[in-house]
Amino acid sequence: MARWTWIEVELSDSSSSLIKTVGTLEAAAYGGRPADDLRRFAQNFDPERRPALRIQSERRPITTCPLGQEGRFIMSNSNEVNQTNAAAVAQDPAVTPETIVEQLRVLRQQIPEFVQLPPADSKSIQTVASVHPVFAQAAINAIGASPLVLSVVGRTPEDLQQEAETAARWSKVEDELKSMLQGVSSANLTRRHRIGTAALLTYSLSKSLVRSPEHSALLPHLALMRKANRFGRAHKSAQPPQTPAPAPVPTHQV
Repeated sequence: MARWTWIEVELSDSSSSLIKTVGTLEAAAYGGRPADDLRRFAQNFDPERRPALRIQSERRPITTCPLGQEGRFIMSNSNEVNQTNAAAVAQDPAVTPETIVEQLRVLRQQIPEFVQLPPADSKSIQTVASVHPVFAQAAINAIGASPLVLSVVGRTPEDLQQEAETAARWSKVEDELKSMLQGVSSANLTRRHRIGTAALLTYSLSKSLVRSPEHSALLPHLALMRKANRFGRAHKSAQPPQTPAPAPVPTHQV
């Protein structure tokens, strides 16, 4: 199993520090050596035989990945990359409603048999379309068991079975779209609630501030808010229609 090691070596003029530094490099490159092997390596080391060793002209920090912790090093780098990507996504502008509408219209054209039924037509077929799945499966099996039934129905069991499976798969799309619609509606409801809260607070403050002449600029805005305000206004109760009094019945004297 390969070990990953990142080492930058700085060499000094002292031969002892040179041997020590190169010995550390060799030990790390080969996954670590016992102390005796490393000592023999340092004693037999000849700097003139190491032309591939590169000397840094300026001091640079030593960056190492400890042996046995390569996975942690890679995981740390992955976390940093994920955090960078998340920050980049957070800086991107939010998706606009107009873009969503365009994407939905393109997607609508790709849905097979997409149709808008009038309410009366939808209501008229709802009962038959809601037969129990067990009932429908038994009927499909009966079609396959009788050539006469097959000829009358005009649909093969394989065709009906495929359509039943397709309807079941598209029901997942229905659930997902309903969930998305509920999420969009809830988000918009939350936005309107924030707007309404700010508007009612503004209305309450304006009613108090217009009593002072320095806040007279609020008067026309307060008038519009009072006209459109639906809160705190008593609703007139509908007067029940008065029934006319019955006409008196004439009495005949005998």
